[in-house]
Amino acid sequence: MPRHPSTDEGVPVTVTTPTVSRESELLASVPDALFIGGEWRAASAGKTLKVYDPSNGQVVKEIADASPADGIAALDAAVEAFPSWAATPARERAEILRRAFDLLQERKEDFALLMTVEMGKPLAEARGEVAYGGEFLRWFSEETARIQGRYGDNPEGTGRMIVSQHPVGPCFLITPWNFPLAMATRKIAPALAAGCTVVIKPAELTPLTTLAFAKLLEDAGLPKGVVNVFTTSTSGAVSEPIIRDPRLRKLSFTGSTQVGQRLLEQAAQGVLRTSMELGGNAPFVVFDDADLDKAVDGAMAAKFRNIGQACTAANRFIVHRSVAGEFARRVTERVDALKIGRGTEDGVAIGPLIDDRAVAKAAALVADAVARGAQVQTGGEALDGPGTFYQPTVVTDVQAGSDILREEIFGPVLAIVPFDTEDEAVALANDTEYGLVSYVFTESLARGQRMIERLETGMMGLNMGVVSNAAAPFGGWKMSGLGREGGAEGIHEYLQTKYTLTPNPF
Repeated sequence: MPRHPSTDEGVPVTVTTPTVSRESELLASVPDALFIGGEWRAASAGKTLKVYDPSNGQVVKEIADASPADGIAALDAAVEAFPSWAATPARERAEILRRAFDLLQERKEDFALLMTVEMGKPLAEARGEVAYGGEFLRWFSEETARIQGRYGDNPEGTGRMIVSQHPVGPCFLITPWNFPLAMATRKIAPALAAGCTVVIKPAELTPLTTLAFAKLLEDAGLPKGVVNVFTTSTSGAVSEPIIRDPRLRKLSFTGSTQVGQRLLEQAAQGVLRTSMELGGNAPFVVFDDADLDKAVDGAMAAKFRNIGQACTAANRFIVHRSVAGEFARRVTERVDALKIGRGTEDGVAIGPLIDDRAVAKAAALVADAVARGAQVQTGGEALDGPGTFYQPTVVTDVQAGSDILREEIFGPVLAIVPFDTEDEAVALANDTEYGLVSYVFTESLARGQRMIERLETGMMGLNMGVVSNAAAPFGGWKMSGLGREGGAEGIHEYLQTKYTLTPNPF
């Protein structure tokens, strides 16, 4: 069974937290106000919301709780700042993004600790997110000066065609709680690079990282009103008036498919440009010729990164029957060695889930699978508080129809389904409304090429358990969303095309 730091063979032990003083200083330095028009201000109604540490349930900070009036004030500021920012030379915009990248490197330990406190991920993983999130600042600082159009004859030779790119306008960005820095930089950086201004709403559960990042952008010299941040406990009530305001021209959302569908309905009124990074149900396919050492390493990365709380997390482990037993044995051995605890403690690999609802969902999915005939190899239970911990779990022989095969787990549960033929594996992998990412392990080049063609996902890891990269286009097919973030494609989500015809000069 995975080890919990509060016990050692049943004997309670004391867990020390050497960073308590540093945590207190760090939390005190994070703004507790709304950032609107370059000013930090209290919520207009004077309300506040509490931010909790999921590892112990303690309140770590109270911050401003925005009203609909505050949301519109943030949009007002973005609209006012847009003409000037859009006219700012690309090199100047690039240099601000680069300064933000450099400042993030200087403050990387603070940002990592802050994410661990408010979200729960182990500190080592939080440091990885800082590195990943920072790359979007660096990448789009470099892309800023590479926005290109084209010029040439029309086919009839009667004129010249000019195709130019222009910033789409003020944008509303809504980010999730699970990657509070990377999701902010992945949206803000291309928007600023393209010449857009933004209003960003971080998740209620993890707002502190975005507030700290707004302060960093301020320190990097970003002009007033270019980025505006509000935090709120009433997301729908504050967001809808912004989305329906005719001055808004772009909506970018990362979160559940159900919420994304509602936002798309609201965005339809204004015919907004939209980017939607929604749910996932990633298949992880292991063929009989796979290198099992690579496959197990990939499985641990694809499943347990961020405690399984990632849209890219492998959900369904579809393993050839001839190697399913050995694969299960090896991953179970690795999972048994994972240490559970607060992310600031040495050696911790599994922190808390974000809240009680996440724990209840993981427990319900495992219980349903077991009721249908699945076998729990390790884990399978929630841990007593304080904190919202669920044991990392391996479940084998999962039967068709189990909820765990249809729903996104968003927790540390690895569910194994055996298969016999390649066609069966493809059918199982594609048997979902989602299509974000897939993972395939095989030593056959031809089979790998066939999987690229046959699997219905926007991304794929071939003998790789992690695919995210700032230089790559992130996004899915089917109900997993619209548009792409990152890569050369990412900046085009914030640009609109203009075609101009001029007379033939000759």
